[in-house]
Amino acid sequence: MRVIELKETVTASNDRDAEALRQELILRGILLVNLMSGPGSGKTTLLSRTIRDLPDLRIAVLEADLDATVDAETIEALGARSIQAHTDGMCHMDAGMTRAGLEALGTEQTDVVFLENVGNLICPAEYDTGAQRRVMILSVPEGDDKPLKYPLMFRESDALIISKTDALPYFDFDLEKCEARVKKLNPMIQVFPLSAKTGEGMAAWEAWLRHSLPKKPAK
Repeated sequence: MRVIELKETVTASNDRDAEALRQELILRGILLVNLMSGPGSGKTTLLSRTIRDLPDLRIAVLEADLDATVDAETIEALGARSIQAHTDGMCHMDAGMTRAGLEALGTEQTDVVFLENVGNLICPAEYDTGAQRRVMILSVPEGDDKPLKYPLMFRESDALIISKTDALPYFDFDLEKCEARVKKLNPMIQVFPLSAKTGEGMAAWEAWLRHSLPKKPAK
């Protein structure tokens, strides 16, 4: 009996599409950031603060969700371009979906595009979207044990934002223990504890974001 591995075939095709998209964006000087987390981690709050803090950067947001448009409306209220991409029940974005979303959004006169991926800690880490940077958010209320439960997300990310640090006095969350667990899974990951509400720690995250920008093509 002949057996074919469909997932491997699908992911291999997606990986090729993702690499093609990544190289296109780099050549155009556009940074695509795949922002991943569980529901309620503070993705939209972080994006809103980042947009306000970096008015010199032309930031756009591709909001991926199962339904609703509330996140895109929040971003547009700040003056940034945004579009909502409904995934029709799928729990992640892949390279083809991301390309379609970017084409609908329009990336002319853009420095950074954030892909706010569907909120869960499993599926988004399995599919390359073509982003140059993968960033995960873990909020303090979620607990410091998440690296033990969802290791793939931490292994695949370039940076981890530990959000809602203003809530540390109210939750049993050990920053040092969490960072040690994450570094064991991914020694190269950058970790940014911060509070988008108070602004504490935002400067380090924003400096890393600026450093990640590809060079704009010569005119």
